[in-house]
Amino acid sequence: MHYRLTFSHWIGCLIGMLVVVFSMVASELSHVHTRPIDFVCDSEARRMMNKVKDLQVEMVVCSAVDALPSDIKLPCIRIHKATWERKSVHEQRAEILLSLGTLAQDVRSARTLSQPGCGLTLLERLEHSINNYLHVVRLLHIEGEQVGPQAELCLGRPSKDLGLVLKHFGLLLTGKLEWVIAEMAKGC
Repeated sequence: MHYRLTFSHWIGCLIGMLVVVFSMVASELSHVHTRPIDFVCDSEARRMMNKVKDLQVEMVVCSAVDALPSDIKLPCIRIHKATWERKSVHEQRAEILLSLGTLAQDVRSARTLSQPGCGLTLLERLEHSINNYLHVVRLLHIEGEQVGPQAELCLGRPSKDLGLVLKHFGLLLTGKLEWVIAEMAKGC
């Protein structure tokens, strides 16, 4: 009986991993490259690039991801409207880049400490998604931008909860980043 439970557990894990791999391939093929102008002027391109919901679904399938092997500093997601609006678009963009860069670094660290399996695959996909946003946001041309402004890093508390990390990443994208894009989209 013990052999059957072990074998059925192994089959369940294998099926779970195959679901994660297939959904990963499908989601990556759906929108491989987004140009910065598309990112600013086309909300559908931004929606297609946002893989947070896909990762959250895969996290449910991958029951192995209970706790991350190391802490990830959560980006600050709250916006004090008056303070945010006093910042230039350059400063807002620099703050987002700093948050994304720190998040990518922490996810990379957690990934290197992870065991092979669906948890590792999820962290790889999350890191890839964050790096895509870093690339696009770095390439965004802001009229009159000269030297990159210095930004103050605002970090939330550290967390080993992948669900909370995904939530904060998603809120960074739909909050601060969308506010910057809305300002830049006036030129579309």
